[in-house]
Amino acid sequence: MPVLFKKSWSDRLVDGGIYAILAFFGLLTLFPLYYVVIVSFTPYTEVLRNGGFLLVPRTFTLDAFKVIFTSGVVPRALGVTLSVTLLGTALNLLVTTLLAYSLSKKFLPGRNVVLMGIVFTMLFSGGLIPTFLTVKMTGLMNTIWALIIPGLVSTFNMLIMKTYFEGLPQEVEEAAKVDGCGDVATLAKIVLPLSMPIMATLGLFYGVTHWNAYFPGIMYLNDRSLYPLQVVLRNMIITPSVSQELAVPQTQLSALPPESIKMATVVVAIVPVLVVYPFLQKYFIKGMLIGAVKG
Repeated sequence: MPVLFKKSWSDRLVDGGIYAILAFFGLLTLFPLYYVVIVSFTPYTEVLRNGGFLLVPRTFTLDAFKVIFTSGVVPRALGVTLSVTLLGTALNLLVTTLLAYSLSKKFLPGRNVVLMGIVFTMLFSGGLIPTFLTVKMTGLMNTIWALIIPGLVSTFNMLIMKTYFEGLPQEVEEAAKVDGCGDVATLAKIVLPLSMPIMATLGLFYGVTHWNAYFPGIMYLNDRSLYPLQVVLRNMIITPSVSQELAVPQTQLSALPPESIKMATVVVAIVPVLVVYPFLQKYFIKGMLIGAVKG
């Protein structure tokens, strides 16, 4: 029978102190998010009445959300961001999978040379101006492809996926080839079903990167109708006139301070990621651990 050890009072005191410290820092981390959500649903007059600090509001309002969704700018930007995130993540995973699977085979001719060239890009890059000129000369300016193609493959993600593929049992692939499967069929029918943890993990990496990206939109887009949500939010924060950014009359915003609109836009920008993450969390830790075991 297993022996049960009882913790002494000193051990329990230490555990209680550790839990209290972790809870304190957890609350510090969550409070800014909580405050943004509360202010977005609270009349700003009540926020001002409490000196700008509010924990539990007495009234709720959806006026800020009504303004941003009836303006047309935020829904359009949200649609652009969704399109870029879904399409970009799918292409990222496709190209990264093909590259990582090929480089995971040690019999591939020139494998080491290609790997050295890819790893070299992690240490040295062409720089901002050459990248901008490349995007301009290839005709990607003012298109959503400028937000996707320049970052089509992440070297770090590709190396993690390559390591994951190298850890899969080779006997399974050999059995598939004995049954007549080619390389593409083996990848699609055997390898990918066994690689859901790493696919979900890297899909989350790529998706969050696309969702939060605003610098490529600033650099490569001049057409405001193609602005993603993060660029619109950035412009709302730095511009003195929120009504101008939302393309709505100032009279419509007379009773609604700019801070409430900004907070509501922040909530719209973060909610999709918070909704998707719990469904991928069970794959996230497993994929990162398995994909990072080997060097």
